[in-house]
Amino acid sequence: MSRHSRHPELHRADRVGWLRAAVLGANDGIVSVAGLVVGVAASGASASTILATGVAGTVAGAMSMAAGEYVSVQTQADTEAADLAVEMRELHEDPHSELDELTAIYRHRGLEPALARQVAEQLTALDALGAHARDELGITDTLRARPLQAALASAGAFTCGAALPVLTALFASAEKVTVATTASTLIGLCLTGAMAARAGGAPPVRGAVRVMFWGALAMAAAAGIGKLLGAHLS
Repeated sequence: MSRHSRHPELHRADRVGWLRAAVLGANDGIVSVAGLVVGVAASGASASTILATGVAGTVAGAMSMAAGEYVSVQTQADTEAADLAVEMRELHEDPHSELDELTAIYRHRGLEPALARQVAEQLTALDALGAHARDELGITDTLRARPLQAALASAGAFTCGAALPVLTALFASAEKVTVATTASTLIGLCLTGAMAARAGGAPPVRGAVRVMFWGALAMAAAAGIGKLLGAHLS
């Protein structure tokens, strides 16, 4: 049995791509659709109108989150690809300078000059582009941009989050939908905030409180605008 297998380590960096998108999508799905439901309900709309608004907001929001996340992460992926192309060209045109550059990186990190040169030579012989990508550009397989994964995680999480206020609007009466949606949303945000914090290695209570605060603020603003417009249009 290897030392690594006898001493396993749990790291969370490999989750950062999809976890960030999923957390953002779930919280946005709950808060934005709950805000729509609460705002429309506060304006005095009928139960069918409130439900239709929630469903439409879910579909539009999920598509928007997927598109936005994909474009954003794809831009990062394009930047990484461009940097790697430049590095590949430099390795081909001036390998000696690139070896000196890699040596200087390892010396800056604390290795003795002779050892830094030896490490740079061995890593260059093994995988020159990989060494420069990792140690010069900070690009690793774990943290590489994955646009499709981020888009799917964001859209799926948004839909799951939005299902909470939509289901509340489906089963609650028009008179009680504001209170019911607010209560269910705060509970949902508490759970998602705590789970996201735990998955990321942060204190669950802190994650729950900060998400609930912004969710409550968003629904209060939506309810206020809904009442204002409802009184103005009636």
